[in-house]
Amino acid sequence: MLASLIQIAVDPDESVNSRRERAASLVAAQRGADLVILPELWPVGAFAYTAFEDEAEPFQGPTHDIMAKTAADAGVWLHAGSFVERADDGSLYNTTLVFTPEGERAAAYRKIHRFGFDKGEAVMMGAGEALVTVTLPQTTLGLATCYDLRFPEMFRGLVDAGAQTLIVSAGWPESRRSHWTLLAQARAVENQSYVLAVGTAGTHAGIQQAGHSIVVDPWGEVLAEAGADEEVLSVEFDPSKVAVTREQFPALKDRRLGLAPPGTGK
Repeated sequence: MLASLIQIAVDPDESVNSRRERAASLVAAQRGADLVILPELWPVGAFAYTAFEDEAEPFQGPTHDIMAKTAADAGVWLHAGSFVERADDGSLYNTTLVFTPEGERAAAYRKIHRFGFDKGEAVMMGAGEALVTVTLPQTTLGLATCYDLRFPEMFRGLVDAGAQTLIVSAGWPESRRSHWTLLAQARAVENQSYVLAVGTAGTHAGIQQAGHSIVVDPWGEVLAEAGADEEVLSVEFDPSKVAVTREQFPALKDRRLGLAPPGTGK
């Protein structure tokens, strides 16, 4: 299976409309890939909180429409990163979209864990409530966004729901890049799954982005890693290795916690 992780740079001098067009061109250039992945909040920038209100879009807005068309034109499964969604009631969400090679929307995921503590995304956006998986012909994806990476229980839930390949789209800061790499490998090892984690390059509201998108196999081995600047990281991986790993080293079968509510006896 061939995946292309598009580590797009977010330049504050580039308009959102121009970046949508540029992202679409980058996706279109990946024709022949099975799966293309964009990072978190690439239209506006993950740390550009002051722009969230002005750049929020309806669910089926300009980002949705151009990404759907581009997925169909390129003939790829497209994880379109995330955008600032404005729901019908006016609430904002950090929302991910996935499209089929025919341009049909296959899934949407609202980010569950909001970053910022008492500011930014944490107070401006609503929290998603549902884990989301997407079944491709070759593998089942589990969807996560940036700060979600710090919450291992979420990824175990995705695995319990059938995920074999964990996708993390992010706008991760350079100041915590060592955590990004460490956590991506940890989520792969503990869940015996592939992790495909793509971040942004550039600077969001003065926050330098880490880049360094990474692909990790079920043993925790790094198959490919990007640098700090904008690039497309393309990597071939074998989805069947997940089942082989789980069979050869069946740690998931030895779980004793989190399998049933305490005291049920089940």
